[in-house]
Amino acid sequence: MLLLAADTSGKHGTIALARCGPGDDCTVLEVVPLEGGTFSAQLVPQIAATLAKHGCSKTDIGGFAVVSGPGSFTGVRVGLAAIKALAEVLQKPIAEVSLLEAIATSSPTQGKVMAAMDAGRGEIYVGEYDVHSHGAGLLREELLTRPELLDSAKTSTVITADHNLAEAARQAGLAVNEIELPRSDVIARLGWRKISAGETVSPEALDANYIRSSSEIFSKSSS
Repeated sequence: MLLLAADTSGKHGTIALARCGPGDDCTVLEVVPLEGGTFSAQLVPQIAATLAKHGCSKTDIGGFAVVSGPGSFTGVRVGLAAIKALAEVLQKPIAEVSLLEAIATSSPTQGKVMAAMDAGRGEIYVGEYDVHSHGAGLLREELLTRPELLDSAKTSTVITADHNLAEAARQAGLAVNEIELPRSDVIARLGWRKISAGETVSPEALDANYIRSSSEIFSKSSS
């Protein structure tokens, strides 16, 4: 299956094209960067150009994987809208992937972990997962303050791509694994696992996972 993955949740984004087969067989053909601030203008042309580069068209796509959040309100919406439209036209499955799950599984650490990323305004997006060799089971995702994260992570390993968060956790005596922020190649592999397991959503059901409510987003952005 030809799988298209997209992440537009942060300051910079990526798309990935992968060929996936039985089991966890998922070979990434290319990861293409997207410049922040212009996702809406770049995303669809970059998808078309990447498909053409590999001798494919949109009708060759067999499935999609997309980051549903948490992250930038506008960025997440752009990625979801593009994947919704393509999946609806092509009638192909969508796997929605939390960026926190991608962070949790981007480290070799197994067992109970807490994926953490900066949410701005002194808050942290936190995802608690039970990570094993075949993926990660979600325990909870929530918005915490830094002191709350440091207190609740005493029996877990903190996984983060944020150096400041990693340093704060180390200074608090916590187990920490600092990683690179996952790109869409990671999203593609996680998405393929979900598609293989039948964990897919329809275009109509695909929705953003902000963790913070939309009313909070708008009220804080206008304050």
